[in-house]
Amino acid sequence: MTLLGIAQIVVYFAILLAITKPVGVFMYRVFEGQRTFLHPIFRPLERLIYKLGGIREDEEHSWVRYSACMVSLSVFSFLFVYLLQRFQGHLPLNPMRFSTPQAPQGATAMTPDLAFNTAVSFMTNTNWQSYSPDTTVSYLTQMAALAVQNFVSAAVGIAVAVALIRGFARHTAKTIGNFWVDVTRCTLYILLPICVFSTLFFVWQGSIQNFKGPVAAQTLEGASQTIEQGPLASQLSIKMLGTNGGGFFNANSSHPYENPTPLSNELQMLLIFALGAGLTYMFGKMVRDTRQGWAIFAAMTVMFLAGTFICYWAEQRGNPMLTNMGVESAYTGSQPGGNMEGKEVRFGNPMTALFATITTDASCGAVIGMHDSFTPIGGLVPLFNIQTDEVIFGGVGAGLYSMLIYVVVAVFIGGLMVGRTPEYVGKKIEQKEVKMAIIAILATSLCILGFTAISSVAPFAKGQYWNPPGAATANLNNAGAHGFSEVLYTYSSAAGNNGSAFAGINANTPWYNLTIGIDMLIARFLFIIPALAIAGSLAAKKLIPVTSGTLPTDGSLFVILIIGTVVIVGALTYFPALSLGPIVEHFQMLNGKLF
Repeated sequence: MTLLGIAQIVVYFAILLAITKPVGVFMYRVFEGQRTFLHPIFRPLERLIYKLGGIREDEEHSWVRYSACMVSLSVFSFLFVYLLQRFQGHLPLNPMRFSTPQAPQGATAMTPDLAFNTAVSFMTNTNWQSYSPDTTVSYLTQMAALAVQNFVSAAVGIAVAVALIRGFARHTAKTIGNFWVDVTRCTLYILLPICVFSTLFFVWQGSIQNFKGPVAAQTLEGASQTIEQGPLASQLSIKMLGTNGGGFFNANSSHPYENPTPLSNELQMLLIFALGAGLTYMFGKMVRDTRQGWAIFAAMTVMFLAGTFICYWAEQRGNPMLTNMGVESAYTGSQPGGNMEGKEVRFGNPMTALFATITTDASCGAVIGMHDSFTPIGGLVPLFNIQTDEVIFGGVGAGLYSMLIYVVVAVFIGGLMVGRTPEYVGKKIEQKEVKMAIIAILATSLCILGFTAISSVAPFAKGQYWNPPGAATANLNNAGAHGFSEVLYTYSSAAGNNGSAFAGINANTPWYNLTIGIDMLIARFLFIIPALAIAGSLAAKKLIPVTSGTLPTDGSLFVILIIGTVVIVGALTYFPALSLGPIVEHFQMLNGKLF
């Protein structure tokens, strides 16, 4: 590692730390219904939305009704996106003629299974893309379906987190808020304003925002090249802020249009973590003890920095097999050294490692380097980050409610160790809360390990049967440990609502499109619904006064307990699978037998 690379990581974290409290305070005011500086602009529009939707702003929901509203919005979102994709060939704003007989050569057909996968993906805030967006979907689909779902799915995640916080903050209450009000306020006061300004910033930096068709250009070598156009910058902003990650181009944020400069790269990374970090402070304010929020922030920070520096160390160290062949792999000042395969040379190893760690800590699938080209340990970090259920700052809302699920487990373990009934922020953690937490954690791991096991051995999953005409005969481009890692990463990314890929795998087949879609659905809703059940249970409880026997949950000891719970649960669950993938591949690399 270099001093410059370390400094870049430190500067990023310093900025993140500086904005955490202001963002948290603003979000607290929004969800508590307090007046903000944006109310003169958006309050009339908010009232209009309630009137048109028949929403009573002063009416609150039980956790069951809150869950039903969330599911109903998700079902509508899925159907809307699916139908728009299927009929995009008959709709306007499709200058490339996708889904028509006049589609250009190389365009991907929007088949029913691919449309299903994509609709589920964007509805669940996963943004997994089994296709290249610039050769598959029209401008209308990009804007009206995908970009809109980036807002909606992000707002749903934040609303669920706020509802769970209310469960901890309220006592003897039967309700946890109004789902429609939470989603509306989140979209109007938080997501939309930030995206407007960040879109203008990205356009200033060089991102495109237009409705032009592809442009034919002549290169300096005399070859012809097609340069894609489109409404990119507006989708770029919400893809990062909403921790969605779905790119306008197949190269995602390594594409010069999606990430023109180091300054745009820095803002994209800050947008990914900004709301997740702010939610931790908002949690502290809502439970009337900001130290509780900072304790969660501290636990997330330790895991984030550990992953970042491990990944950076592995990538900067490079592949020893190349070093043994006499290839210069050390940083010299004139060349970056390390493992530069699959990396954008503008950002190098430190920023690529930082971006990869951030995007997999959060449920954001954006990338500036191909994770498939990382060293085995470098690739292990983003893979394990996802398998922790995105608790390290995490996606918008998803990070906090996932972390609070693990906090419930950690408090339960801590209570067993001290011989007292587990308590957290004045609430007893009892049988129901622990059961719901375990269901949420097990649902994710069952999806990941179950689908990975089947896809690793079943003939149809490996591409021997049930492939569409013209598909590759084999879905995996790599054999052995690395091929297994690609499959494991695929289902981990889907279950973690992340959407990034290890690549090297042809996921656009009926088997992968359907199973990845099912994976996303199960992991999303069997995590959110138990979280809301916990919220309803906790809100109905009385506050328990703090005594000398109460386990402190705002100090370093509890931070260690949270980290230990996350790591140990992850290690026990996924270590056997990781041993078959990146870990064994690492030892193969050290022994010079990597293939």
